[in-house]
Amino acid sequence: MTLIDLTTPKPIASRLQGLPVAIIGAGPIGLATAANLTDRGIDFVVLEAGDRIGASVLEWGHIRLFSPWKHLVDPVSRRLLADTGWTEPPADSLPTGAELIERFLTPLAALPAIASRTRFTATVSDVTREGMDRTRTAGRAQAPFLLRVHTPAGIEELTARAVVDASGTYRTPNSLGSSGLDPLGLPEVADLVSHALPDVLGRERAAFAGRHTVVVGAGHSAANTLLNLADLAEQEPGTRITWVIRNATAARVSTSPDDELKARATIGIRVDALVDAGRIELVDRFEIVRLERTVADSAADATAASAGAARITGRRGDGLETIVADRIVNATGFRPNLDMLREIRLELDEIVEAPRRLAPLIDPNLHSCGTVEPHGFAELTQPERDFFIVGMKSYGRAPTFLLATGYEQVRSISAWLAGDQAAARNVELVLPATGVCSTDAAPDAGRGASCCG
Repeated sequence: MTLIDLTTPKPIASRLQGLPVAIIGAGPIGLATAANLTDRGIDFVVLEAGDRIGASVLEWGHIRLFSPWKHLVDPVSRRLLADTGWTEPPADSLPTGAELIERFLTPLAALPAIASRTRFTATVSDVTREGMDRTRTAGRAQAPFLLRVHTPAGIEELTARAVVDASGTYRTPNSLGSSGLDPLGLPEVADLVSHALPDVLGRERAAFAGRHTVVVGAGHSAANTLLNLADLAEQEPGTRITWVIRNATAARVSTSPDDELKARATIGIRVDALVDAGRIELVDRFEIVRLERTVADSAADATAASAGAARITGRRGDGLETIVADRIVNATGFRPNLDMLREIRLELDEIVEAPRRLAPLIDPNLHSCGTVEPHGFAELTQPERDFFIVGMKSYGRAPTFLLATGYEQVRSISAWLAGDQAAARNVELVLPATGVCSTDAAPDAGRGASCCG
């Protein structure tokens, strides 16, 4: 393991003087980073791939979070907004993703100090050091970071004194295949596969109404989609639901009655009741190996005959079984996009792809969302000095992230960048008690949906 000096912040090298901190992503954690840097008087630039604040959150904006507002507002952001007369939502109410954007992220992003430094449709494809690939060491810490950014006007390069990668993982889902690879034949049926958390009761209703949908995954993204599909089935005759998991049980959805996040505690109970009532067909121990396009082969699937359907072949027990569906929802969880960081020196856990010092604290075989220890810059430091992965992406493939955890991460990092060693090291975090994850969930580690609250 590379030895890194964490004793004290180093003075800013002359080549770095006057350069901003680059923040990748304008979601909750990216904007909280901006708020904390604003509070510290540190210049920054926010680079958002989407055309608006919280673009990824908006894709699942119809979903209600299971954390109440009191766990969803960054403390420094709250203070900055309070000075503008902002009215904080009721502490114990549960917002949807869209309400999180409307009532918190949008006002925060509108603060002049943040709005003037935010760029949209600016996709970061690569991060490196100016004039240095990852193999060159001499003078590395004094070289500015170089970010290659794709915009509607073309490709440009920006320099920065530090980089905070808060780009999240929503746009990089895990594979439908249990091997971690895409199933054979996926391109043939790609138009029939939906991302996690489709809006089946709203803008995507027509694609699911009266159709047979297979939901793949054993976490909360799968559970939320199953519940919405069950509501759709009550309204639209012919709507059928099959739930496919690769293990014997969906342990990550089964929540302890002691869970302080009561909305989360009820999700598993409601899904189990629908399975018991026969409204959702559960197919367990099913490992997808191949997908192919086929003409719908039952009356219930006839509405999709013109477009064909997906034949899902999976290994179950000692043999192969098939399921024919009009739609497939990939709710198998998420993974970090590391391609953009190919020239950055990283130490990542070999299993969950989280920063190596953080990984033992978030191991989904041992920890739930609420049992993660407070952590900050020290656990997130990389061999590449002043480069940090934060938020959902910092958890790699572990499905236990809560926004409150990310807020403490970026508070600590901002203090470190400001040279305030005491504040950087004084990490404190109180999370709601939970019983979501357990050591019994080991076979599904890394494949459940995130605790997006």
